[in-house]
Amino acid sequence: MTEQTTFKDHFSTQAGAYQRFRPDYPPELFAWLAARVSGHAVAWDCGCGNGQAAHGLVPYFGRIFASDPSADQIARAKPHPNIRYLVATAEDSGLAAHSVDLAIVAQALHWFDFDRFYAEVRRVVRPGGVLAAVGYGELQLGGALDQVVDHFYRMTVGPYWPPERRFVDESYRTIPFPFPEVAAPALELSAAWDLEHLLGYFGTWSAVKEFRRSGAGDPLPALRQALVGRWGHPRQLRRVRWPLFMRVGRVGEGV
Repeated sequence: MTEQTTFKDHFSTQAGAYQRFRPDYPPELFAWLAARVSGHAVAWDCGCGNGQAAHGLVPYFGRIFASDPSADQIARAKPHPNIRYLVATAEDSGLAAHSVDLAIVAQALHWFDFDRFYAEVRRVVRPGGVLAAVGYGELQLGGALDQVVDHFYRMTVGPYWPPERRFVDESYRTIPFPFPEVAAPALELSAAWDLEHLLGYFGTWSAVKEFRRSGAGDPLPALRQALVGRWGHPRQLRRVRWPLFMRVGRVGEGV
């Protein structure tokens, strides 16, 4: 059984903030993925958002297709001559059959119709190519700051997360993944942010958007007040970390 049937647009209305405040993926991720495939002609960044993963693929692939069902996200994506952006769903990409060496889904697989997406992967990816589903969960700041963020994540806006968020909390372990898996290395995203950038990142959360839409107000001022006494000067930079998790599979082998 599949768990998603239609495109659920949680991010178009905040596409600009998403581009500005979301963290970048580590270069090591793309180097490792590129080393898993024998061909490097074409890669597909599916559910690309503003194109962060697509740009990470540029050094390794001749051409990158980056697709997202949100026209607003695509409109704000950073252009590159080797990247072609497409407004398309994950389940109906419009790409040619057996044309892709690597398909990557960065922080998006949990929104997809799994059965239909995997059928599209089998159609689009060359036999022996790779599908990589990459995600990251709750951030880490260290010490008392983590306690504040965890309370905000689970208690303040916890009831407002879409049900698909549980797959992220479970590091994608409970998502069906019908491909022979490749063991993945332990990697992480990291950034040096001041307090205002951190709050901007929280503002991109779908749960924060739903909290505001519910009429409950804006949860971020109270969060800022809880953080500022533990942060120090708001312009002080602090290291922010997100451990990555991955499901990586070989397409067309043993399926």
